Amino acid sequence: MQSFDLNPSERQELYKFTIDLLEKYYSDTKSNRVSPKLDISKIVDAVRKVNFSEHLTSKEAIKHLVEGMKNHSVHTPHPKYFGLYNPRANFPSIMGDLITAVFNPQLAAWSHSPFANEIENYLIAEFGKKFGYPHANIDGVFASGGAEANLTSVLCAVNHAFPQFAKSGWFGMSKRPVMYCSAESHHSVHKAAKTVGLGYDAIRNIPVRKDLKMDLEQLKGTIQKDVQEGYQPFMVIGTAGTTGTGAIDDLVGIRKIADEYALWFHVDAAYGGAAVLHPDLKDLLDGISLSDSITFDAHKWLSVTMGTSLFITRHKGILSETFRITAEYMPKEAKDLEIVDPFTHSIQWSRRAYGIKLYLALMIFGWEGYEKTIRHQTKIGEKLKELLEKGGWTVMNSSPFPVVCFMDENYLDHPDFTKTVINEIIDSGKSWISIYPIFGKPTFRACITNYNTSVEDIEELVGELNEGRERFG
Repeated sequence: MQSFDLNPSERQELYKFTIDLLEKYYSDTKSNRVSPKLDISKIVDAVRKVNFSEHLTSKEAIKHLVEGMKNHSVHTPHPKYFGLYNPRANFPSIMGDLITAVFNPQLAAWSHSPFANEIENYLIAEFGKKFGYPHANIDGVFASGGAEANLTSVLCAVNHAFPQFAKSGWFGMSKRPVMYCSAESHHSVHKAAKTVGLGYDAIRNIPVRKDLKMDLEQLKGTIQKDVQEGYQPFMVIGTAGTTGTGAIDDLVGIRKIADEYALWFHVDAAYGGAAVLHPDLKDLLDGISLSDSITFDAHKWLSVTMGTSLFITRHKGILSETFRITAEYMPKEAKDLEIVDPFTHSIQWSRRAYGIKLYLALMIFGWEGYEKTIRHQTKIGEKLKELLEKGGWTVMNSSPFPVVCFMDENYLDHPDFTKTVINEIIDSGKSWISIYPIFGKPTFRACITNYNTSVEDIEELVGELNEGRERFG
């Protein structure tokens, strides 16, 4: 019978074989096309040519997998990937994932993985302090991504506003609950409302001002109207760094309105939350310490591997109130030790350790290392704006973060200009950027997500844009 462990010499050989393949890719990512030519049938054939009834050798299987990922992926670790918030993963976080995989800790029960659990508790406390929460009140949980963290926030807000919800659910409501977010909020907020059973109609999408921040006059007016019509407002979500334009809502102003109407105030800082580590940017998040809860994605601006999200709250007991449950087959040591079992504290039950990779990266780079890389990416973003404006492009957003939406205003009303130029750039394999509509008009969107992106890289991008514009005529 074949051992699933393989033998020690085989493992050593495969470690080296795999690391050599990965190192070649990691150290020379820039030599690859940023995105492959998309051929669905070719991709499906590459996956399905393997017959599980006729197994491969270990080296053949690993090479097949690495080559498939290399040939059929958008290379988000590439310094000329200017797309969504998918950065290059720093090497310590990759090693953290490897260590996690080997030990395979089960974080449902604290007693099964006490070290890994305490790593996550420590990180939540440290980031909670960075966001300005009182240390004694900080609580939280790691999540698979920002969508799960935002879903956690909605569930906590519901249980906070409606203490009977855990028992009677929506059937116990005398009024229909409603929640509020910016029209620029991440769509995971809408998904959360659907998932918990509220439905899309329970979300009020508040229009934004010209600066793309939530219009607080509209927010207040909408809440007043809902109250008059018999609805029950229970939550408002502000965003610190919107996905499209990097806008930061007026968090202090939202807190005042939340207090007036007794709303749970959540801040989706999945991207922009990293600004608290930069002394010149942290004041942009003024008011985040006044929130009831925060979503923060370390797999965005902190460049750790997917997915590493934190849900942090200043309400010490709300997670237990929301998720507490008992199961006879689960270990009972937590009760005796006066610690919290994660399965009673979060959406997930069995889950992997998300925090180890972030812990390792912070041990090696420290807060100072992250400040430096955030500073670098911010400077590259400012340089990109400068180069675009010199080239006759107009920057359409005013974010202090390295998220740049821009357009040649001569083509603002042309239906095909943006799409044509972007498709040419993506098809060339030289760069990857996206389209984002601002007030109904498509704009180019470039985000500095890679700590290796250089001035030369953005000069090349602007050159590609200028050439595309010239070809379009």
